[in-house]
Amino acid sequence: MLLQLLFFFLLLLPVLLFFLTHTLHQSATPSYLPKCYPLIGSYLAFKVNAHRRIQWLSDILLSSPTATFTLQLPLGRKTILTANPANVQHILNTHFHVYQKGPTHFDTLYDLLGAGIFNIDGHKWKFQRQIAIHEFTTKSLRNFVQHVVNAELSHRLLPLLCSAAEHKKILDFQDVLQRFAFDNICKIAFGFDAEYLTQSPNKRSNFAEAFEEASIISSKRFREPLHLIWKIKRMLNIGSEKRLRIAVCEVREFAMKLIREKKKMMMMEKTRETKSSDMLSRFLSSGHSEVEFVTDIVISFILAGKDTTSAALTWFFWLLAKNPRVEKEILREIMEKSESPDYDEVKEMVYTQAALCESMRLYPPVPMDTKEAASDDVLPDGSVVKKGVMVTYHVYAMGRMESIWGGDWAEFRPERWLERVEGLWRFVGKDCYRYPVFQGGPRVCLGKEMAILQMKRVVAGVLRRFRVVPVRDGMEPEFVAFLTAQMKGGFFVNIQQRPP
Repeated sequence: MLLQLLFFFLLLLPVLLFFLTHTLHQSATPSYLPKCYPLIGSYLAFKVNAHRRIQWLSDILLSSPTATFTLQLPLGRKTILTANPANVQHILNTHFHVYQKGPTHFDTLYDLLGAGIFNIDGHKWKFQRQIAIHEFTTKSLRNFVQHVVNAELSHRLLPLLCSAAEHKKILDFQDVLQRFAFDNICKIAFGFDAEYLTQSPNKRSNFAEAFEEASIISSKRFREPLHLIWKIKRMLNIGSEKRLRIAVCEVREFAMKLIREKKKMMMMEKTRETKSSDMLSRFLSSGHSEVEFVTDIVISFILAGKDTTSAALTWFFWLLAKNPRVEKEILREIMEKSESPDYDEVKEMVYTQAALCESMRLYPPVPMDTKEAASDDVLPDGSVVKKGVMVTYHVYAMGRMESIWGGDWAEFRPERWLERVEGLWRFVGKDCYRYPVFQGGPRVCLGKEMAILQMKRVVAGVLRRFRVVPVRDGMEPEFVAFLTAQMKGGFFVNIQQRPP
């Protein structure tokens, strides 16, 4: 009996200590911060706000004097969140060597990404980046716009929209754009045409569906209060971890099959003196042709290209529907170009680019990004960072900061990215540490220009012929994020033909 009472007292001790200390320090805690308890930290507040995690954390940062705060996690773990541009530059550039992907990130995403470029640090990361950078030369970008994107637009996307307009059929435009982007990135990464856009909306590619499920479950691992939870589920092969294992097997088996077929094709090309130009061929030609290694790389690039552009375009078309003035300006610019604009014409579409950047400011495809401190450090605002602590910069919050964007930050105004020079608009980019949508520093996004060109070409192709009209007009969709952002429940629209 005595032992039972002692055990019960030990269990209650943290709670008693909490009430003693909480009462003393309650007045010193700013009201915008979530309540913190012994052992569990701010887990209760985190759980209550899980459905609006991005917005909740953004609200806290925007209320903080330094745009930085420390979120206390269970068992003494913590993560530092910041929307302070000086801190972001420190993390992404000046102290890049300190803030790495780190072992926690690597372990969490390893089942899906393996040792791919977006999951590693050091020499392996540098090597993969050096090979991949050849895919983003001006010549490659010109070929991408004039062949890959144009073909997918003219033969698949536009006919699909034309049919929907004729039959007054409601489309989930988010799903359509995801399928379009998936086909494009498969051509770039594998040299393989997935033909996903041509399939029935009720029929989903096994590879694409498995990729989607693996991405979502992998991202949810980060939200577990203790990583031990998902690790135990993985060890026991139960629940979401069982589904993840099945999905990853589907993804990797399909990728490996394509790699083996590509190797055979490259052997045949040697005898014909021809050469493939997709990313997979480049890596196989680099001397590092191990199937597992190349699979990791290609899966990483599919993840980067599949959902980022489709997420950006989904929110862009929703914002256009709310802002007819901006749509009119974009349409005027589109009509000044040829019906099927080439690379140079797409590059000149500066107002469209400004509108896309403005849309991504408000709804970034990757709303938060996390690094792990490899050593003790101090951020420019004075925040102390201990080795092993996770540090997250909040892109979504930074797009809503009055100190960066002014009092009209909530307004969708592409003109903030433009200036008049001799009567013509000229695009003026923003400092990447105040607008880290494409990251910055050594890890700045390699595919930035490719993504912008692709989106501009899609906008030109769609808006020239159609109006995209949301079914639920006046209702703001819910912004949710896994590894990339999505519009919860889809984006259902009517497609209307423009008068000739």
